[in-house]
Amino acid sequence: MEENPFLGYILRVRAGEEAALEELVSRYEPVIRLEARMRLRSPRLRTILDSMDICQSVLKSFFQRAAAGQFSIDRPEDLRRLLVQMACNKSLEHVRREYAQRRDVRRSFPLGDEAASVPDETDPMAEVEWQELLARGREMLSPEEQALAERRRDGRTWEEIATELGGRADKHRMQLNRALERVAASLGLEVGPHV
Repeated sequence: MEENPFLGYILRVRAGEEAALEELVSRYEPVIRLEARMRLRSPRLRTILDSMDICQSVLKSFFQRAAAGQFSIDRPEDLRRLLVQMACNKSLEHVRREYAQRRDVRRSFPLGDEAASVPDETDPMAEVEWQELLARGREMLSPEEQALAERRRDGRTWEEIATELGGRADKHRMQLNRALERVAASLGLEVGPHV
């Protein structure tokens, strides 16, 4: 039977070998931070939470649990999927904690120089992250749902879409709304008004 070098690497991580830990951090930190930034889209949340905070929390938890042998990881894609899920969970956990402790970021006001550093809609990194988030969302739609979304994006009314595709306008509208709610929930976004 052929030996899996990745399993050897995971054993070194579990043993706390410094080189293996550093390699894991350098390889997966950008992935974890991107996931965290996509979850912390709100500028208000970013005044109190940073993707690096989430990343450090994920890595700390991962290393502790890996050392205890809690994970069964056979392939690099398993590790990536696990870390992305952990980033998603940690982001939601931090946001819930903020609201549960009645800190409510909506009532927090940044003071001093930090107030000017809150990313706004013209932040190039935020724009790239938003485009990546949109691409992930599109991938989660079925071909039929993508076709509906594209027709709406092009400015067609529901009646025009129903004439084009057949069926009732409200059926197509509800189908797209459900799809967008499903994608938003999966990505941890707030659901906006119906389309």
